[in-house]
Amino acid sequence: MTVSALSDRHDAESATPRQIDLRRGGRALAGSYLYEGDKLLTGWHSHDVHQIEYAMGGVVEVETRAGHYLLPPQQAAWLPVGLEHSATMNPDVKTIAVMFDPQLLPHAGNRARILAVSPLIREMMIYALRWPIDRRVGSREEEAIADGFFRTLAHLVADALDHEAPLNLPTSDHPIVAAAMAYTKEHLQSVSAEDVSRAVAVSERTLRRLFGDTLGISWRTYLLHARMLRAMALLALPETSVQDVSSAVGFDNLSSFTRAFAQFSGETPSSYRRRVKRVEEPTGRRRR
Repeated sequence: MTVSALSDRHDAESATPRQIDLRRGGRALAGSYLYEGDKLLTGWHSHDVHQIEYAMGGVVEVETRAGHYLLPPQQAAWLPVGLEHSATMNPDVKTIAVMFDPQLLPHAGNRARILAVSPLIREMMIYALRWPIDRRVGSREEEAIADGFFRTLAHLVADALDHEAPLNLPTSDHPIVAAAMAYTKEHLQSVSAEDVSRAVAVSERTLRRLFGDTLGISWRTYLLHARMLRAMALLALPETSVQDVSSAVGFDNLSSFTRAFAQFSGETPSSYRRRVKRVEEPTGRRRR
């Protein structure tokens, strides 16, 4: 997700995926990166290291060939080495990323995941800011301390990979399904199956069959998940009310929205909003 300050903005927006050398030719076994900035589209890219990115504030959206992921505040995204992805850094984003040489997590899988990180992992990621990923390798003693720290963090992250949060939407190469998903996401406030069917020129019956056959879920389930993920992103923005968010994602009344949100996320919209707006202030190097 991190592209070295998303170092070369022009190149990062290229349509051709690139592999980014976050170590800038260095030999660090692991390291960190702090990003604060305005809205940014990274373009498709990959890394030569594993990456876990923790959202301190704001919302990040990540897309891979397999799905569309939402990274709300106080959650972490796992992106294994070599995974092609693109990211949208929404306004007021603040994230901490820790990168690991693949040898530190040799069995990390090959897909993106959103993790509910423990307080210990969060604090260790903040502490890791003293060792930037593009640092010059120091003395043998200094690097031994850093390597020991990151090996411990890598073990904790490996355990956390078994506890991912369902904060993603599927993607599809099927042209009708892809068009239907795009239309659904663009019209969450008032969309219906009839509207989508008309927009993609198929019957409602065909629409339901294609979603089931292609994605393994119904269009109605896709709609609900899209609404919940959009609601989580909106609730993290400044000056938003729960009522406004409820209306924006297509609910007729606040009580039905609250019930659906709680079933999806395990907490009410109000408690989620309070939690994600408690932004922590890490110490360390700040870069844009």
